[in-house]
Amino acid sequence: MTLQIDAVRAQFPALSEGAAHFDAPGGSLVPLSVSQAVRDTLASAVCQRGVNTIAERRTDAIVLSARQAIADLLGANPGGVVFGRSMTQLTFDFSRTIAKTWGPGDEIVVSRLDHDANIRPWLIAAQSVGVEVRWIEFDPETSEITVDDVEAQLTERTRLVAITAASNLIGTRPPIKQIAQKVHERGALLYVDGVHNTAHSFVDVAEMGADVYCCSPYKFCGPHLGVLVAAPQLLETLHPDKLLPSVNTVPEKFELGTPVFELLAGTTAAVDFLAGLAGDSSSSRRERLERSAAAMGEHEDALRRTIEAGLAQYPRITVYSRAQRRTPTLLFTVDGIESSEISARLGRVDVNVPASNFYALEASRRLGLGDAGGIRIGLAPYSSSGDVDRLLEALGEIV
Repeated sequence: MTLQIDAVRAQFPALSEGAAHFDAPGGSLVPLSVSQAVRDTLASAVCQRGVNTIAERRTDAIVLSARQAIADLLGANPGGVVFGRSMTQLTFDFSRTIAKTWGPGDEIVVSRLDHDANIRPWLIAAQSVGVEVRWIEFDPETSEITVDDVEAQLTERTRLVAITAASNLIGTRPPIKQIAQKVHERGALLYVDGVHNTAHSFVDVAEMGADVYCCSPYKFCGPHLGVLVAAPQLLETLHPDKLLPSVNTVPEKFELGTPVFELLAGTTAAVDFLAGLAGDSSSSRRERLERSAAAMGEHEDALRRTIEAGLAQYPRITVYSRAQRRTPTLLFTVDGIESSEISARLGRVDVNVPASNFYALEASRRLGLGDAGGIRIGLAPYSSSGDVDRLLEALGEIV
C-alpha cells in the first residue's frame, strides 16, 4: 500500500501551527486519537486494578490492553511487557537488578554507537560489582558495526551485550540477528535499545534474538513513556528492589509504584493509529502493523533520498549517515558555520531541525564531532515532500 500522506497529516493537530518538523527522533508529534485517549482516561474513574468496581475493572482493562498493544507491535509476550517512566529509567533499574548476578571476572560489552542511556547505566552497574567493560567500536567512515566488530569483544566471561538496533544519531542499523547468534553462543544476554528503531521498523523481538528490548512510545506518535519487553521466564529469574507489600508477579514486580494509566491508554491508541495506516480492519493488528511499517518505510526512504540528493549539491556539507542499512535519519555539518547557528536560522523560518550530540556522546566523539555533534534531520510518517522542499530551500539560502 501507499501512505496517504494528506490523510495522515490531517490527524496531527500540531501541524496546524505551520512548522516543518524534522525533529521526530527527539519526540514525534501525536495524533488526535492519542490525545483523546489520554483525555478520556483522565476524565474517567480510574484508581487501582481490581474486579470489584467499575473503576477497578476499567483500570485493569487499560493496563492489559496496553500490554497487548505493545506485544502486537513488537512480536512479544504481553506477560513480559514492563512499563516505566522512560527507557533510561528502565535500563538503570534493569542494570542494577541484573548486576546482582555478576561477579569479579565477569565482563559486559557496550557500543560506541549507542545513546548514553544504553551505555552509562551498564558502566555504573559494572563498576558497582567489579565487572570489566569491553567496547564495540564502529567505523566512522562507513558508520557501520559488523558482526566481527562485536565478536572481537566476546569472551567466555561475557555476561551481557548492550547495543542499539538503530543509532539515534546517524541511523545505522547493526545486524542484530547475526549479533544475537554470536552473543548467545557465548551464553550471554543481548540487551537491545530499540527506541529509534521501533519508529521505523516492523519489529519481531523473537526473530531478532533480543533477550531484552526497550523502546519509547513518544518516538512513534505516543505519549512519554518507556517500555521494556523480555520473555516472562527470564524476568522470573530476576529480583528487583521493590516495596515489601508490592506484588512479586511478572511483569508487575518491575513496575515501581502506580502506573500512569492515561499514558498507557495513549500508548494503546498510538499502536492502533499505526495499525490503522494500513487501511484494512479485517486482519489482525499485528498483520496491519506489518503492512503499515512497509508503507511508512517506503514513504520515509523516498523523502530521505530526496534530502540526500539535495545535501550532495553543496561541497561544504558533510553527511555522516553512511551505513548501508539505516533509518531515515541524517546527521550533517556545514563547513564554516556552527551547527547550532544552522539550527537556529532554520528555526526562524519554522523548519525544525535540531543540532546536538543527542545524548549519543560516544558516537559523536567517534565521528570527530566532539561533544557538539551535528545537525540531525529525522523523518516521520507525517513528513511530506512539501516539508522537504522547505528544508532544502532554507538550507540552500544559508549555505
